[in-house]
Amino acid sequence: MNPSNIPECPATTILALKDCLTILNGKWKVPIIGTLLFGPKRFKDLENTIQKITPRMLSKELKELEINNIIQRKVYDSRPILIEYELTESGKTLKPILEAMVEWGIQHRKEFIKEFEKEEVKKSNEHK
Repeated sequence: MNPSNIPECPATTILALKDCLTILNGKWKVPIIGTLLFGPKRFKDLENTIQKITPRMLSKELKELEINNIIQRKVYDSRPILIEYELTESGKTLKPILEAMVEWGIQHRKEFIKEFEKEEVKKSNEHK
């Protein structure tokens, strides 16, 4: 993080972080946005891609993301009716944030596993 990009007023910084977390809160919003970064998807495609999300929860999260102008729901006049979800321009601006989260997550997992394995070896050696 470049401190020069952060507003000087801590209250403004905290408010911006709270706004961001309000939009991205919960277990499912980030995976939904991450999936839509690869292009528009139908409801069933999202449900199949995001493991363990229920249709009810997916519907709820999609509605909240639509209200917050992160995604848009497109209904095509066809038979059968085709409904797709895609990121809005605002939603697309989340791409670098999600990319940074993925990088951090991969690195953190590696470090965590490495530390865990060290502890396991240490415990194993203590019991000998």
